[in-house]
Order: sequence, then C-alpha cells, then structure tokens
Amino acid sequence: MQTGILSAALAFLIWGLFPLYFHAINEVPPLQILAHRMLWSLLFLLIVLAVRRQWGWLQLLRQPRMIGLFAASASLLSINWLIYIWAVNNGHVIEASLGYFINPLVNIMLGYLLLKERLRRIQWLAIAVAALGVAWLAWQAGHVPWIALALAASFGGYGLMRKTAPLGALEGLSFETLVLFPLAAAYVIWLTVHGQNAFVNTPSNATRALLMAAGPITAVPLLLFASGARRIPLSVLGLLQYVTPTLQFLLGVWMFHEAFSADRLAGFVLIWAALALFALEGLLRRPDAVPKNA
Repeated sequence: MQTGILSAALAFLIWGLFPLYFHAINEVPPLQILAHRMLWSLLFLLIVLAVRRQWGWLQLLRQPRMIGLFAASASLLSINWLIYIWAVNNGHVIEASLGYFINPLVNIMLGYLLLKERLRRIQWLAIAVAALGVAWLAWQAGHVPWIALALAASFGGYGLMRKTAPLGALEGLSFETLVLFPLAAAYVIWLTVHGQNAFVNTPSNATRALLMAAGPITAVPLLLFASGARRIPLSVLGLLQYVTPTLQFLLGVWMFHEAFSADRLAGFVLIWAALALFALEGLLRRPDAVPKNA
C-alpha cells in the first residue's frame, strides 16, 4: 500500500510539470510529438527489459485476446496523449487541468459501475456538485468543455484497464508501446520521405534532444502510475491525482498567463468543492481518524 501511494504520487508530480516540457517543443506538431513519444518510449523500455532480462511476457503475443486488451488500453493512452499535447500547445493548459480535476470522480464512477465498489452518500454528493460545475462551465463558454471531458474519460478508462490487466507495470507498458510502434514508425517514415519530419528538419539540437527524451519522460511516470494503480484502490488513486491538475492549473495561470475570468472560476470552485467533499469523507473514514474511545 505504501509503495503504491509513493509510486502514484511521484507519477502525478511528474505529469503536473508536463506543460513545461511540451511548451519547450511547441514548434513540433502534436501528432509528430505523439509518434516520437511512442518510438523513444519503446526503445527506453526495451533497454530496461534487456537489463532485467524480462522477456517471458512476449508469449502473450500468441493470444489474440491479450493483444486486443492491450490494443484497447494503448488506444486510450494515445488518444489522451494527443489531446493533451494539442491542448498545451494551443493555450488550453487550464482546461486540460480541469480534465484531471474531473478524472478522480470519473475513477469513482468507473469503480462503482464496473468494479462494483460501493459509493457512500457524500461521494454521490461530490459527483453531483462536480457535474454542476461542468454544466456551469459549459453554459458560460457556450460549449461543452470537450478537452477536459475527453482527457478525464480517456485516462479514467486507461487507469481502469491497467488496474485489471494481467501484466505488471513494465511488461504492460512495453506491450502497449509495442502495439503502437508500427503505426508510429510508419508515420515517421512517411514524414521523412515527404520532408516533413521535424526531428530531421529542425536546426535546434535542443529540440532533437527533447524529442529523444520523450522516452524516459513518458515511460517513467507511466510505470510509476501502473505500479501504484495495481496496489491501491481507485478511490485512493483519485485522491492522489489532485497533485497533477493543481500544478497544471498554476502553470496555466501564472506561467502561461491564460485567461481565467470570475465566471470561469465559479465553475472550478464547484469542482474543487466536490473534490474537497470526497477527500474529507475519505479522511474521516480512515481507521486512525476514529476516536479511541469510540
């Protein structure tokens, strides 16, 4: 349990700082960044697997059901990556952070609907208040906050699939990147043939280095997250996840100076209130929070 909490917390801390990384390579189109994340992540993971000599999981490649399961989780992961990269590089860091504020409540609902985890009254109230906040933001903006909802749904689904997957963190992520590799490699080859590969064309060695660093930068927090998700309940995972959107929100407001009106703040306050309700309810139900004379 303690190892799981530490692993998940570190993953969310790293993800919270991701806008700084993607902002540094915003000259590269989002789809190309996604392709490089896949390629360099697989290379990094293969090195780790070679050092650890963990190759037994490759036998699962003979099982169509396993391939389908990890193709689904890899698809959710790549959708989440692409939306997030696009959002950061197009000035939507705050809305992206909203997606990860909502995500803990998505985890609660998925646990209730698919894992038969019971929800208590305060948890239902938290979900209702968060839904009200999303509705307010949609009414104020004149459209549904699709970036936030898509990020929350895709990463919530990915977290659920990784929690119930038959492989460990390292093997599971390696399987996912292996499934994605042919598409990424074909796309990069096509870009190169047509003279559009930013990795080749950029005059900046720093940009090339940052694209290559996408391997460990992507793989390390995902390994930490997958390891933590398998060891702790989805409710605890949702509580820890507040670290990521808080950091992203602060970066969006203070570093990237994105617009944040009072009307928009009201919607965020409702969602923060929902998260506070959920967190308080969880803390009060901890065994060490019960009076000893009770």
